[in-house]
Amino acid sequence: MIEIHWWVLMIGGIILLGASVGLGYVFSRAIGKKHLVETEQEAQRVLEEAKTEARDTVLSARDEAVEIKNKADAEANRWRENLRREEEGLQRRREKLDQRQESLDKRMTALGKRQSTLDRQRNEISKLQEQQMEALQRIAEMTPEEAKQELLVAVEQETRQDMARVIREVEQEAKEEGEQRARKILTVAIQRMAGEQVAEMTVSAVDLPSDDMKGRIIGRGGRNIRAFEQATGVDVVVDDTPEAITISCFDPVRREVGRRTMERLITDGRIHPGRIEKLVEKVRKEVELLIREEGERAVYESGVPSLHPELVKLLGRLRFRTSYGQNQLAHSIEVSKLSTLLAAELGANVELARMAGLLHDVGKAVDFEVEGTHAVIGADLCRRYGVPEDVINCVEAHHHEADQLSIEAIIVESADAISGARPGARRESLEHYIKRIRTLEELASSFPGVAESFAIQAGREIRIIAKPEDIDDLGAIELSRNIARKIEEGMDYPGQIRVTVIRETRAVDYAK
Repeated sequence: MIEIHWWVLMIGGIILLGASVGLGYVFSRAIGKKHLVETEQEAQRVLEEAKTEARDTVLSARDEAVEIKNKADAEANRWRENLRREEEGLQRRREKLDQRQESLDKRMTALGKRQSTLDRQRNEISKLQEQQMEALQRIAEMTPEEAKQELLVAVEQETRQDMARVIREVEQEAKEEGEQRARKILTVAIQRMAGEQVAEMTVSAVDLPSDDMKGRIIGRGGRNIRAFEQATGVDVVVDDTPEAITISCFDPVRREVGRRTMERLITDGRIHPGRIEKLVEKVRKEVELLIREEGERAVYESGVPSLHPELVKLLGRLRFRTSYGQNQLAHSIEVSKLSTLLAAELGANVELARMAGLLHDVGKAVDFEVEGTHAVIGADLCRRYGVPEDVINCVEAHHHEADQLSIEAIIVESADAISGARPGARRESLEHYIKRIRTLEELASSFPGVAESFAIQAGREIRIIAKPEDIDDLGAIELSRNIARKIEEGMDYPGQIRVTVIRETRAVDYAK
C-alpha cells in the first residue's frame, strides 16, 4: 500500500508538473499573443502616422512644386511678352526704315530727273541766248560792247531827271520825318532788347593769404618767379601792396592763364619750377577749352550759324578783352541783337546785320599781335575765313575806315554806338576821365573865335561860347562842324560827343 501510494504520488506529481507546465505554456503563449497583438497595433499605429506624415509631406511638396511651376510659367510668359514687344518694335522700325529708304530713293530719283531737266533747260537757254545775240548783231550791225554802251547812255538820259526828282522828294521827306522815325525805331529796338549785359573786367591783381607768400612766390634766388614768367609770358610785379601781387601782360589770354595759375599755386602751396610748368600747361588747356565754349555760346545766343571754327575761337578770346570796363564779348552779342532789331524795324537784311554785329569787333582779339586798327584786322580775318563781302564791309566800315556800301553797315555802326554809349555800359578810371575832359576842352578852345568851352554830361557834350564880334551865324555852324571833325580825328572816346556852339549878342544900357 505504501508502494502504491508512492507511485500514485509520483504520478500525481508528474501529472501536476505536466499540468503546471501546460498551464505555464498556455499562459506564456497567451501573454505572448497579447504582446504580439499590442506590438502589431503599435506598429500599425506608427505605420499610419508615417503614412499620414508622408502624405502631408507629399502634399506640401506638391503645392510648392505647383507654386514654383506657376512662377516659372509667369516669368516665362513675361519674357515671351517682352520679346514679342521688342520684336514688334523692331518690326515697326524696320518698316519705317524701309519706308524712309524708299522715300529717299524716290527723292533721289526725282532730284536726278530735275537736275537733268535743269541741265537741258540751261543748255537750251544758252543756245537761245547765242542765237539772239547773233540775230541782234546781224540786225544792228553792232558789237555787244557798242550795243551795251548805247543802251546805257539811253537809260541814263531817260532816268536822270527821274532820279533827281526822286532824290529831292526823298531828301525833303527825310528832313520832315527822318528824325522822328529814327527816334521811334531806336526806341522800339532798345525796348525790345531790354536785356542788361553784365560788364566784366579781367583783373590782374591776385590776393595773397599773407605777405609771407611773396617770398615763396619769388623763391630762392628768384627761381620761382623767373620760371613762372618764362612759362606764362607775363610779368609778375611784387611790390609793397599788402597781401597782393600784380600780373601784367598785353595779351589778355596769357594774363588770364597767369592769374589762374598763380591762384592755383597759392591755394596748393607747392611752388617750385617743376610744379609751375605742369600747372601752367594744365591751366592753358582749361583756358583754351573755355575760349571755345565762350565762342560757341556767343554764336548760339546771337543766332549766327555756320561760322568758321577759327572765328568762333577768336570770338571766345574776346571774353578776356575789355574796353572802358565793358566786356567785348558781351558787347559783340549786344550789338548783334541790336543790329537784328534795327534791321527788322527798317526792313533790311536781318541775317546780314546779325552776323556783322557779332563780328564787328573780332579784330580786337588779335589787335595787340597784328599792326593796324581792329576794324581793318577784323575785315581781313573775316575775308580769310570765308565771310560774305557784305559782312566784311560792315566790319571794316563801322568806324568809317572804309566806305559804307549798304544800309546794314550803317545799322551796325549805330548799334555799336548804342551799346557803348548806353548808361552803365562802360567805365573808365578817374585819371583817364579827367584827362579826356581836359583834352576835349583844350581842343575846342584852340579854334579862333572861341571865348569859353565847357565839357558837360561826363564828356558826352561840349558847349562852346563863341565871340559874337568875331563869328557870325554861318561861322558858328562851320565852327561846330570843324570842332566835331577835329574831335573825331584826334580823340578816342566811346559813343558820340555833341558839339554845341552858342553865339549871342547882348546890348546893355542904363537909365539915369
